[in-house]
Amino acid sequence: MENFTIKGSTYIPTVNFDAATGILEMSGESYHEYTIEFFQPILEWLRKYLEEPNRNITFNFKMTYFNTSSSRRFLEIFDMLEDYKKHKNGTVLVRWHYKEGDVDMLESGEEYAEDVDIPFEFIPYS
Repeated sequence: MENFTIKGSTYIPTVNFDAATGILEMSGESYHEYTIEFFQPILEWLRKYLEEPNRNITFNFKMTYFNTSSSRRFLEIFDMLEDYKKHKNGTVLVRWHYKEGDVDMLESGEEYAEDVDIPFEFIPYS
């Protein structure tokens, strides 16, 4: 399976999904006007990737800002990963990176962690 990459810009995140290593990474900001259309190919790639059982997946979430519409898409990704863990015997870890002192980003991660049954690591950076 091919890797999936999007070069980020001012309002769209950088996406690097490595099919061989199982390391999925999103970073930057996400406040795209057409969020559903933007995330569609990401979700399609992930659906296809999650068809194979027993993968070890690490999702490095390194966002600095995202809007409500993007938040819904992120929850969709976390739901897909939770389903994979439960039904395809996959191992999933979310590494939630947030700037030290950014209480809003930390709380967003904690809320996602409460919504899904997958482990989250919270990693502050300066």
